[in-house]
Amino acid sequence: MKKLLFITIIFLLFLSCKTENNHFEANYNSINISVNKETNIVITIDSIIDKSIKIPIKTAFLTLEDGQIINDFELVHTSKKIINDSIGEALAIYISGESKSFDIEKNVVLKVYNRFKDFIVIDQNFKNTGNDTLFIKEWSANQTKIEAVPNKEFWSFNGSSSEERNDWILPVDKGFYKENYLGMNDSDYGGGIPLSAVWRNDYGIALGHLSLTPELVSIPIEFKKELDYSSLGLSKELLEEVSLSPSENFDILETFISVYHGDCFEPLSSFSTYMKAKGLKFVPSEKTAFEPVWCAWGYERNFTVDEVINTLPKVKELGFKWAVVDDGFQIDEGNWNLDPKKFPKGNQEMKELVDKIHSYGLKAKIWWTPLAVDMLSDVLKENPDMILRNENESPQYITWWDAFYMSPGNSKTIQLTKEAIDLFINKWGFDGFKMDGQHMNAIPPDYNKELKNPEQQVRDLPKFFQMIYDEVTAVKKDAVIENCPCGTCMSFYNMTSTNQTVSSDPESSWQIRTKGKVYKALIPKTAYYGDHVELSDNQNDFASSFGIGAVLGSKFTWPADNPTAEGSYLLTPEKEKSFKKWIGLYEQKRLSQADYLGNLYDIGFDKPETHVIKKLDTLFYAFYDKHWKGTIELRGLDKTKKYVITDYENNKELETIDGRNPVIDAEFKDHLLIEVYPID
Repeated sequence: MKKLLFITIIFLLFLSCKTENNHFEANYNSINISVNKETNIVITIDSIIDKSIKIPIKTAFLTLEDGQIINDFELVHTSKKIINDSIGEALAIYISGESKSFDIEKNVVLKVYNRFKDFIVIDQNFKNTGNDTLFIKEWSANQTKIEAVPNKEFWSFNGSSSEERNDWILPVDKGFYKENYLGMNDSDYGGGIPLSAVWRNDYGIALGHLSLTPELVSIPIEFKKELDYSSLGLSKELLEEVSLSPSENFDILETFISVYHGDCFEPLSSFSTYMKAKGLKFVPSEKTAFEPVWCAWGYERNFTVDEVINTLPKVKELGFKWAVVDDGFQIDEGNWNLDPKKFPKGNQEMKELVDKIHSYGLKAKIWWTPLAVDMLSDVLKENPDMILRNENESPQYITWWDAFYMSPGNSKTIQLTKEAIDLFINKWGFDGFKMDGQHMNAIPPDYNKELKNPEQQVRDLPKFFQMIYDEVTAVKKDAVIENCPCGTCMSFYNMTSTNQTVSSDPESSWQIRTKGKVYKALIPKTAYYGDHVELSDNQNDFASSFGIGAVLGSKFTWPADNPTAEGSYLLTPEKEKSFKKWIGLYEQKRLSQADYLGNLYDIGFDKPETHVIKKLDTLFYAFYDKHWKGTIELRGLDKTKKYVITDYENNKELETIDGRNPVIDAEFKDHLLIEVYPID
């Protein structure tokens, strides 16, 4: 793998020639910062490439109510000092400037931390120094670009969500545009990860915000057809205009920019590590969260209790350790009491079903879609005030469930949620949840009459899911809580209260693998579930989940299909043989609990697509391509050792190589999984 020999980052903040002392320099950890002329930043990187790369960055500016833009600031002051704060030691650069057209001052603080060498934190605020009130409509910050080079395409990470259910990692071609708005983009789709990244095969740029709560910002990526560069930036259109009175300050979000080598793994990892240092906490994954999962969703909503019970012997035989009772047991969304047609004996019958699952040595999960309430539900009729309201007082609609949002900050919503948890865990005896639905990922501003600040509820949504986690684990400390926001880029802030992440209705094996890479960058020890194998390419691609270190799962039916289901998921003899092989390998290797080495290969540029997992002194390489024939470099090996290479899927020893020349010849279709271990 190419390695950066060193990185030198020089910030040139150009400020007006009115300033007599128009040059400022500071050095810290191979980072040189120079200031002169305007409040725009240029980053220069010296690395293994022969020439310096200059990256211009426009610092924050404002758009007023009448459309005027305040973006012309002159230097007033610069200074520097070493600081120690809750994150650690850092060089802090302080710059202030004044607008030439308005009575407003801008202050910028750049912080380069010793422990985050490719990660620059930026604080910015504005002060009204005049006598007139200014009305702010929008702020923008950190606008930058990455130059196009002939024969060097771009790749990108896009952290937003929409009903299109796009890949998170996408190539960037001429005409590419993703707004990456982290609010609601469709009726029940929104939220995500507050980071966008674009990279070439020699360097990349990532930027985002560092708020500890979700924010209604955009982090767009664009490659206009008429231009020779791709652009990035941040902006926030204010829900209500801000009046900035004389002598008042207006702070924007703390932001960051990262310049790095490789794909998006490193900036995602640095971002998450910084957020943890800042105070964000992630719950640990329970050991049982790494166990293979069988879900009754193959029988869909019209499942019968007998169908589930009759499948359990085969579930146990194949090696699955979880059985999930999916959608269809309830009266409706919001009313989680049992459908009397399906469970005529009521709660006792569900308790007996859970006991039956336990009798096979399996753990039991129940499907649940919190925050959704059916429009015709008796629960809604009895509690009409718990609905999330838009500004015009209309209820927010969830198209997927044909339901309404419950307001997560409303006291009745919280009470009913706790009652559902008590029903599932205490009365029925389940061991965990499959929380399901893209609507869980984010909410629009909530104008429910019980609440004071509509946008505060957007920020407080993670507290709702933390409440669920706390309520469940207070009763059953080892409960597994899967958060499955169907098809979305899962909200970074909701990740803190789930101990099983999931590829969440992937539309391809590529999505299973790339989502896994993202989760393992953000939460290295997460139990990442690859979802039902029937959602992968050809409905049988266990190799994609296995090679990325994901938990295996299926929704097979046996001994027969549900005749009303949309498709056939019947366990045939051929499938049974495959399932036994892959579940057996999973239990043998347990790669889901080992260390994923996401910085060795670039997901966009390195061919074939490669993922690496390290377990003790052994490395497991997973290669993917429709048809590959050629050489492959095995990165990450010790040059002083020799290694034996085994195709562990087929139990076949391939060859022995020297760590000083870690190159193999390979030919395969779809995938190749190898184990590489040192010779004593």
